[in-house]
Amino acid sequence: MVYGDRLIRVTGTPDGSFNLPPSLVVNKQPVTSGFTVIERNGEVVVATPLVSASVRFRDGNVRFTDANGEVDLEETGPGSFAPVTLDGKPFVATRQQFNRNTDEGLFGLGQHQNGQMNYNGEDVELAQHNMDIAVPFLVSTRNYGILWDNYSITRFGNPKAYSFVGEGKTSLRVTDEGGNPGFTAQYFLGDRLAAKRNEATVDYQYIDDQLKWPAEAKAQTVTATTGQNTAGNAVQTQRVIWTGKLTPGMTGLNRFRLYSSSYVKVFADGKEVLNRWRQNWNPWYHNLDLPMTAGKPVDLRIEWEPNAGYIALLHNDPLPEPDRRSISFASEAGKAIDYYYVGAGNLDGVISGYRQLTGKSAMMPKWAYGFWQSRQRYNTQAEVTGVVAEYRKRGLPLDNIVQDWFYWPEDQWGCQCFDAKRFPDPDKMVRDVHAAGGRIMISVWAKLYENTENFKELDAVGGMLRGMDTPSPSEPTTPEYIKASYRDWVGPGYRSGFYDPYNKRAADIFWRQVRDGIASKGFDAWWLDSDEPDFHSNLSIDERIRRMGPFAAGPAAALFNTYPLVHVDNFARNLVEYKPDVRPFILTRSGFAGIQRSSAALWSGDVVSRWDDLKDQISAGVNLSMSGIPNWTTDIGGFALESRYEKGERQHLPEWRELNMRWFQFGAFSPLFRSHGEAPKREIYEIAPKGSAMYRAMEYYDKLRYRLMPYIYTLGAETFHKDATIMRGLAMDFPADRKGWDVKDQYLFGPAFMVAPVTSFGARSRSVYLPEGSNWYEFNTGRYQGGGRTITAAAPFERMPVFVRAGSIVPTGPALQSTAERSDGSLTLNVYTGANGSFSLYEDDGTSRQYLNGAYSRIPVSWNEATKTLTIGAREGKYVGMQGTRRIGIRLYRPGTARPFALDGRADRSVTYTGQPVTLTLR
Repeated sequence: MVYGDRLIRVTGTPDGSFNLPPSLVVNKQPVTSGFTVIERNGEVVVATPLVSASVRFRDGNVRFTDANGEVDLEETGPGSFAPVTLDGKPFVATRQQFNRNTDEGLFGLGQHQNGQMNYNGEDVELAQHNMDIAVPFLVSTRNYGILWDNYSITRFGNPKAYSFVGEGKTSLRVTDEGGNPGFTAQYFLGDRLAAKRNEATVDYQYIDDQLKWPAEAKAQTVTATTGQNTAGNAVQTQRVIWTGKLTPGMTGLNRFRLYSSSYVKVFADGKEVLNRWRQNWNPWYHNLDLPMTAGKPVDLRIEWEPNAGYIALLHNDPLPEPDRRSISFASEAGKAIDYYYVGAGNLDGVISGYRQLTGKSAMMPKWAYGFWQSRQRYNTQAEVTGVVAEYRKRGLPLDNIVQDWFYWPEDQWGCQCFDAKRFPDPDKMVRDVHAAGGRIMISVWAKLYENTENFKELDAVGGMLRGMDTPSPSEPTTPEYIKASYRDWVGPGYRSGFYDPYNKRAADIFWRQVRDGIASKGFDAWWLDSDEPDFHSNLSIDERIRRMGPFAAGPAAALFNTYPLVHVDNFARNLVEYKPDVRPFILTRSGFAGIQRSSAALWSGDVVSRWDDLKDQISAGVNLSMSGIPNWTTDIGGFALESRYEKGERQHLPEWRELNMRWFQFGAFSPLFRSHGEAPKREIYEIAPKGSAMYRAMEYYDKLRYRLMPYIYTLGAETFHKDATIMRGLAMDFPADRKGWDVKDQYLFGPAFMVAPVTSFGARSRSVYLPEGSNWYEFNTGRYQGGGRTITAAAPFERMPVFVRAGSIVPTGPALQSTAERSDGSLTLNVYTGANGSFSLYEDDGTSRQYLNGAYSRIPVSWNEATKTLTIGAREGKYVGMQGTRRIGIRLYRPGTARPFALDGRADRSVTYTGQPVTLTLR
């Protein structure tokens, strides 16, 4: 089916029946004209003016070509179908491979936490989880995309699921110190060896697996005072060491995935190959690739400090190199192979095509691009308003304050109400924030306690997912097990459930409950947390599926990845109906293809305060953005902390502060700029004392964000008006520079800036690749650099390496305390000469939905390098509150002069702009 000049849908079923349910993702209808269908040379060709699809009669193979006849994408053999039964209903597992042995760059697929930028040759599992966001949309440097329209767990790359090392499902064999199958496992309590035994696998992956722990090695625990869903903290120091010889049956890149929490190190033949820490209530996978030779053993050693944590080691055999270097989607359940080919002339066009299929990215309010201060959590109304007042007192710009969870009475989660003792007048709290020029976001979960009236109302219409409190027959029934597995972490542990957003009646009831209890008080933004949904930490996928379903729309396994999309779509629809002319803002922890249409920004979940996690956020954010979802952020500083930071140990304070400083710098050049995490407190003035180098640096980046607001808000607007992307992989702007495809720790922030975050403690310089095809200015020094080479860039503690592309025009504004502050409209145009350049400044009222009716203005600006002339064009459009006359300063940066950017830098020239064109010669 054809959906546009460059949009073609391919559907294949095992029985030739095409009676498929409506897509949850695609809301565009197919077109009925503007294309041709012809038969030739044993195939049928569907052609639009821009792309064509050829289907071979002999085997059904599909091939796509661009307007020049070049093949972009071609199926490798027929797709496969395998019958699957879910809740007594027939489905099929599907797989389709494309472009075998390809050398193209591949990006998108959502947000993942393994430092993968270019997915060519990589394995990625698309399964919603805290920190991991599944979006089955892939883009290629050949300028096409694939939207794989399947909602179940899907594997990109190797279609085979990873299995435990020692389980016998791959060719790899493991032997212990005596030559027996399995690992030698040694359990220590303190320095005492408490147990030693052979273990077939390393498998303490989920809650149920903790029952396998040797009794003689169990440590006493005390209840954790922070975090969620832990089994407590061990009183005694625990260590486990696994050793074994790994003998592969296949030569090539053997792939391992270590699922772990707490401290873990992995050694291969004595060399450390992995060193990570993660909180116990949110373990995750760490990828480890080892080139190995068939029959040649490798000595593996795993050292783990569990502290009541989780661990598992999994493996997959090498694929033949042509298959590893291919595109492959394999889904666990569906009705068909169903995908959309999106062709274009560049990657921006590909993302535009995706949004044509799934929905435009809604414009965010201007204040969303200001600074967000958050914490886990503000316990009282006075704390919330006190933080806003302190920012204003110190002159630190701030737009948004956030009320995280647990503002309700302890046993009333889901009541959509406030604990009157701690929040005596939430209406006044909101008014006070507004009076200070701020906005306030509040956390709302899809979770409800069974004892609440809201739960009962939803349950009465079949709107609650009840698996959360219903153990399976095979599970233990001891009180300890029930508490650990079926009760939450609050107080004594409460019975709870999540509502079913696929049940429209339930979705509307849920919204009405939120509207009457919270929205009516004037809150500005909505934090829809834990919407994977995260029923309980440390559950297996199978158990999550059991507890989720069935949904009103069908089996949970078939719809596994779409809960956040349906939940957010419903919530956004109701917000618009409630306040038709107010732009909604939703922050959600999870998402799926299409979520950009529902005024949703995403964040990277409960990542940890570690340097390696900071680095991983770069590729995570870039690939989510290249999946067509432009508004994204992280918890600046990381959410969960090691005890050395949590306890404020003096010897670790410099590293804690530097980590926050480097993350803050990264945040200032992220689509959204948001500080959040567990204690210690994250406010600028809590992290560093006033007058310190760190305080001054954080103040600088906070103020810099607001000076850059004309540029940043234009980037935000272009995500709607031009389907643009804010956070851009180097391949988007430099597709011919293959070296740039694989750069994992740099990105472009709009068309002007290239950002190179510092991701290691104590680093005062870092390697930076300057892409070929442009020349660059160092933002902090003004030094001019040629492209197509790697340099060592200075990275003093107070500054992060940022580069500006020659030919860029960067508009900056006056000093502001928030975007609500009325300014005189003055601007400075920072013109980075050395190439022709242009910029179209976008402005509107910042909060209403009148932009949909054309209520906005543009001021086009261009620089001609040959004539050294700057043209400020005639203003186009208008809106209520538009600044009629303004002063515009011009500040030139030239290749021969090292001129650093300065917040209050002197303009070289200035003009009074009334909306009429102005041309200046600047030599």
